[in-house]
Amino acid sequence: MNIGFITHNDKKALMENFCIAYKGILKKHHLYATGMTAKRIEMATGLTVTKFLPGAMGGDKQFQNEITNGGIDMVIFFHSSSFENKTDGMSLEEITRVCDLYNVPLATNIATAESLVMCLDNGDLIR
Repeated sequence: MNIGFITHNDKKALMENFCIAYKGILKKHHLYATGMTAKRIEMATGLTVTKFLPGAMGGDKQFQNEITNGGIDMVIFFHSSSFENKTDGMSLEEITRVCDLYNVPLATNIATAESLVMCLDNGDLIR
């Protein structure tokens, strides 16, 4: 399965910790992320991540195009809860719209992300 990761700047440590905790499951799948998120996941886990441009430099559009073309099957998006953080790239509204339109599971918090990854590992999440 192709898993996409998006993380606003103030949530990057949370994403690193999530990926470290679930490295055993994630290593069985193809991972995608924008700019610095991809680099930080790779550095924290040693996993290979297909990199898009940084979100604000067009990576957000690359990510959305990959979803619309069927190239991403699940998205984990740890977003900033502050409204001032619009410079980090993709907004929650944009990714939610695309995921809803193409029926792609989307986790926006740690509890849902863990549930999706566990379902994936159990074989309960098939695309």
